[in-house]
Amino acid sequence: MSPPTDVKEVVDSEIKEWHFHIYFHQRNADEHHAALELRDAVLRLRRDGAFVAVPLFRVNTDPIGPHPVGSYEIWCPSESFAAVYSYLCLNRGNLSVLIHPLTREQRKDHEIRHAWLGPSFPLDLSTLPVRSDEIPLQYSSLKLGYSSTAAKLTLEERKRLGANVEHILKNEKEAAKAPSD
Repeated sequence: MSPPTDVKEVVDSEIKEWHFHIYFHQRNADEHHAALELRDAVLRLRRDGAFVAVPLFRVNTDPIGPHPVGSYEIWCPSESFAAVYSYLCLNRGNLSVLIHPLTREQRKDHEIRHAWLGPSFPLDLSTLPVRSDEIPLQYSSLKLGYSSTAAKLTLEERKRLGANVEHILKNEKEAAKAPSD
């Protein structure tokens, strides 16, 4: 299967919301404490405007759903994904973080569309639906992610932007050139 290259199809399928699951061994007091400190840091940084990230109020001290150890969830819109990912890369310590998109296909999101910071954990995917009728958007009151009301670039604006990038990079020896088809 070849990856899609139709600009409209790719733009229309862009993932707009993500989950970061912070894992800790629930009987390990040091890991549990580190996980809660990280959660508080994320909450402070959200309050202070570093990024938009919404930890779920509940911290699971036992396995729940597909998650085999203690965990909590942080929702993140695509608008803040890079900032939250960067922060967690630099500050997760020894904790593992499961990252997955929010789409209609929750099982695929957790099974083949996921990534890990730190060691991975086996997930029990039997608890997840294969396909849902609706995208599991969260916190629509924020008007971010799938609920965003911000103006989007038109396809023509995207093509102009792409052509400009190609023009700028044409003399960069290390930059791969786009196919000329």
